[in-house]
Amino acid sequence: MSLIVVATIVAKPGHEATVRQALEQVVPPSRAEAACRRYELHVDNDAPASFTMLEEWDSVAALKEHEDTAHFQALVAAVGGKADIRISQLTKIA
Repeated sequence: MSLIVVATIVAKPGHEATVRQALEQVVPPSRAEAACRRYELHVDNDAPASFTMLEEWDSVAALKEHEDTAHFQALVAAVGGKADIRISQLTKIA
């Protein structure tokens, strides 16, 4: 069963461009991971500092492998302290 991840990232004032650029950079290498089924970045039309990443992974272990990649670690370093982040992990039940 796949794992769905919804990450909401809200850039702090003055860091909107930096956060957006870091998020955009992580998309291509994440999509290239074998266990990645979906990796989509969205921006809120009414709040341009608010981003949502919709992800689907083959498993919890696949997400852990993703979190250990150099590109994900670069994202963490780039947005650290510059955004508020909320992550939900979901399992489809119906």
